[in-house]
Amino acid sequence: MNADRLPPVAPEVTATLVENLSPRLRKRLDAAVTKLGARTTRRDGDTVTIEVDDETELRLHAPGGVVATTDAITCGCLLAPACVHRAAAACAAPAADLAPELVDRPTAEVPAPASVTDLAAASATAPASETDPASVTEGTSETDRTPVTAPASATDRTPVTDRAPTPTLDSASSPEVASPDQRAAADALWSAGAAVLEAGVDGAGAVTQSALLRAAHTARLRQLPRASGAALSVVTLLRAARAGDPSYRTADLVTALAELLGTAHRVGTSSGAELAAVRGRARRPYSPDGSLRLYGLFTEPVVTDSGHGGVRTWVAGSDGRLFTVGDVAPGGVGRALGVADRAVRLGDSALTHRELGRAGLAVAGATVSPDGRLGAGKGVKAVTARGAAWTEPPLAALWETPPSEQAARALRSTSRYADPDGGGSDLLFLDVELLGAVRESGGSCLLARCAGGVPVRLTVADDDPALAHRDNVTLLAAAPGTRLRIIGRLVPAPHPRLTLLACSHPSGEGTIDLGFDRLRRADLPDPTAPVHPAPPRPGGSGAHSPLYLLERRVEQTVPAGRAALGMLGDVTAETRRIRRAGLPTAAGLLTALCASAARRDRDLFGRLLPADTDGFATHWLAAARYTAAVAESLCSAAWEPTQEGAR
Repeated sequence: MNADRLPPVAPEVTATLVENLSPRLRKRLDAAVTKLGARTTRRDGDTVTIEVDDETELRLHAPGGVVATTDAITCGCLLAPACVHRAAAACAAPAADLAPELVDRPTAEVPAPASVTDLAAASATAPASETDPASVTEGTSETDRTPVTAPASATDRTPVTDRAPTPTLDSASSPEVASPDQRAAADALWSAGAAVLEAGVDGAGAVTQSALLRAAHTARLRQLPRASGAALSVVTLLRAARAGDPSYRTADLVTALAELLGTAHRVGTSSGAELAAVRGRARRPYSPDGSLRLYGLFTEPVVTDSGHGGVRTWVAGSDGRLFTVGDVAPGGVGRALGVADRAVRLGDSALTHRELGRAGLAVAGATVSPDGRLGAGKGVKAVTARGAAWTEPPLAALWETPPSEQAARALRSTSRYADPDGGGSDLLFLDVELLGAVRESGGSCLLARCAGGVPVRLTVADDDPALAHRDNVTLLAAAPGTRLRIIGRLVPAPHPRLTLLACSHPSGEGTIDLGFDRLRRADLPDPTAPVHPAPPRPGGSGAHSPLYLLERRVEQTVPAGRAALGMLGDVTAETRRIRRAGLPTAAGLLTALCASAARRDRDLFGRLLPADTDGFATHWLAAARYTAAVAESLCSAAWEPTQEGAR
């Protein structure tokens, strides 16, 4: 039985069913989940039926697509409703995130938009050169983003159980602080996350997950949607890891756990604007943006591990802001290929997504989400307008920003712990000279040189053979010396790296959507190319950094828990190597992390006391956030111009 065939279950439903089990049945819960996963299911409208055995059926009723109450899960066995089957079914099903979806409606009253005819006429007569390149921004403002800083040492954090109560601030001008209920909810999230670190993936079964789900539900009720969402992400990744999902990556669970623990801690220490960012927002409404003149950039296929497929078309406003128009739904790569030639769902436009990537739109009554998605509400009107070449204003301004500044901006968007409402874009716009293919441990990629003499590795955005990415990059690698204008998505790494999404045509006329359009050998100026054994520069100052020694220990904790890290023994050799590389803080964090993992105190009679899960979680969080911050700094430094390029 595939978990995706079961309807999502509300977190509080799963938590309640598990909590109501007797201690004996809780011990059998993980085995029951596994056993239930081998049973067949059938769907009849809003009801999914699981055949527990030849005589017993288990039903999940999901009106509206979500199992929202405990009574919606029924079992026909003799022990029902106190049986283990109901809880096992809830644990086997996906956890429902009951946060409202993006709502396409204005948040304030705005004047009626101008007619589309008037708007199109005005846009046709307005010279494109009026755009000020200096005003180019990405998406929405990032002024409300809370900077992420790694603690200098693990001792900087006061244990959750020892926090002093926050004094009441009576002044109207005093910054807002978290309420006692919110602090209690954050403490529960911290404890649940620390328990996952203690047990590791192997020990974090259904009971541990239900504690996380209960804490997530409470946090949602206490207006802490960001922390609640992080807890649900941890549960989803734990289930994927335990089920052997091929798309699971330990690094993703490390990030989710660090986000959960870090956010839970900051609830009690933040105030004012920082607290608002830590709380997050359950609803991210589309807000009115008046009239927009948009210019198409490119269209990319979107194919997810969950089986969804579609397209995302990127457009830019006359002020340089980036927006997207998407169409993604269940269907995989086949749907992505088909949707690309369907009409865009925006106003009265008859343009397809691929046509919009090269044309323009005049939009009246536009609504925009915080991450730059254009709304398609009833009040939105749009007509086709003239587009612009990448070398013409206003699009040309996107390529005028130095690569190092673009990389720094993209890093703020792709940071593992970025504010979810921070907005911004992870796209880079570069003028490059192709150098040919370069071998890597995982295969090969296309090497190019951008402004400042910086060597950039250009990789395939999607390896699916139905898409054109792989064939196009292979052909481009056979044309060294070719100069192109490209658009790529930043890949955080200690060397400059992008996934290649679009480029100008090698002939200099038109553009190529590398996921859909297929280049031919006749389009290339040179049919042969050398294969470089290594790039001209070894990848920047972080290419040989021993930071991975600390990162490895952080990741090792997640699969097997604290005890596995405590058995490592002496790490003096590793810390010495890290110190020689100029990273004394990393060395101190590694020493403290391993010592905390191995520490077990005894009472006066020599009996082992319970492990200090809070203390270990504190050291682990400090190490995880530190490695992420240093890795981002190394990535940013790698994009600085070389000495040769500066000349």
